[in-house]
Amino acid sequence: MTTSRGLGIALGLALLPSANLWAEGPPPQPPAIPCASVSDVALVCGQQGPEDLYALPGARWVVASAMAGAGGINAVRVSDHMSTRVYPSPDAKQQYDAKRYPGCPGPPAAAPDAKFTTHGLWLEPGRAATRHLLVVGHGSRESIEVFTVDTRGTAPVLTWNGCAVAPDPVGLNSVVGLPDGGFIASNFLPRGGTPAAMQRMFAGEKNGELWEWHAKSAWQKVPGSEAAGANGLDLSDDGRWIYMAAWGSQSLIKLSRGRTPPERTEVPLGFRVDNLHRARDGSMLAAGQGQGSSDVVRIDPKTLAVSKLVHRPDDASFRGGTAAAEVGDRLWVGSFGGDRIALLKP
Repeated sequence: MTTSRGLGIALGLALLPSANLWAEGPPPQPPAIPCASVSDVALVCGQQGPEDLYALPGARWVVASAMAGAGGINAVRVSDHMSTRVYPSPDAKQQYDAKRYPGCPGPPAAAPDAKFTTHGLWLEPGRAATRHLLVVGHGSRESIEVFTVDTRGTAPVLTWNGCAVAPDPVGLNSVVGLPDGGFIASNFLPRGGTPAAMQRMFAGEKNGELWEWHAKSAWQKVPGSEAAGANGLDLSDDGRWIYMAAWGSQSLIKLSRGRTPPERTEVPLGFRVDNLHRARDGSMLAAGQGQGSSDVVRIDPKTLAVSKLVHRPDDASFRGGTAAAEVGDRLWVGSFGGDRIALLKP
């Protein structure tokens, strides 16, 4: 069983200066039970580190990132759990918007030997069949990649629109879009870090922050956003508040936008909070790793009241939960490592 402390040590070792965690993927996990022999939990297998995921419009497909292996972006059909790589893909398109994303050097993984591993995702809210999808990309560059995802056909089609390359040494983790086309991203652990820096963050030391990007102003630090392992992000409906998962301090932070000085509230959650996603009722789903468990809680964005949804002990069938998406009556829970998504009843 992988404990929360064991996970932190493994991540720390992967951050030696000679290795780049985000480029090489997460550290290998202990051998898992083959999916065919697991009977106590429904699984979607054949993934490559599905760290983050979103249900696409119509709930026919779930889009998942890939932090390991060949990387890219996958789409899983809900009806039969068939997984399709939608980027890079022969069906994917390119339509660079130089005005909205100036200075982008071109699409990711353009060369045959380039590696495009993916991390945090953000899907534009609403009911439209065509929406923007923001993707944290690692590999040949550290960047936010912008796509349009079209769900009107038999399978989702992605069109790449542009990118914003992160400044050194920012190590991107998650992203949330802004109404004006900009976005906010988290600096979880600066690139080139050491195991000692990782352990200090693991113990709760503030080591990173949030960065806001706009086409005219490029990257700017978000005042008051310093945190221990800045991770998953969400935004209030009116855009006045940022919600940030602080992985190192096992807490959720609510931070004001546009106020001087910034207003900040922090709520302990008791596990290493990873990704934040909106539920159908408007609440937030916060998923992450406990002491040898995968945990999901529901959070009221206004009151920050917390209610438990999932506390599943890690075992050889599934471990290291990172993100939760509502699909029907199940929560699809991703993982930073391994080859599977767990379908759990809250």
